Amino acid sequence: MSVLTDLSNTIAERAKADPSSSWTAKLLAKGPEKCAEKFGEEAVEAIIEAVKDNREGLISESADVLFHLLVMLQSRGVSLDEVMVELARRQGTSGLTEKATRPTS
Repeated sequence: MSVLTDLSNTIAERAKADPSSSWTAKLLAKGPEKCAEKFGEEAVEAIIEAVKDNREGLISESADVLFHLLVMLQSRGVSLDEVMVELARRQGTSGLTEKATRPTS
């Protein structure tokens, strides 16, 4: 198992916990919109560290981004496995080719 898989499993377990005893349960109890907002905040913080060329800050904020991405996925019932299947589907395909095959909106 990977660290991300372990973390995803921990988040799924904590989703069942009392929000007063778990930060993850508390965040999930606030709903998917709050989870998405928190993910966005962490993503912006990672961007700031990248722009500042702060390697350690970027590493730390990236860990926060991954955690909050998994929480956001949990809030919408999307599993890490589903995301990994999509990444595997795209593997070996040029990013330009993959993007060209996406439906336009």
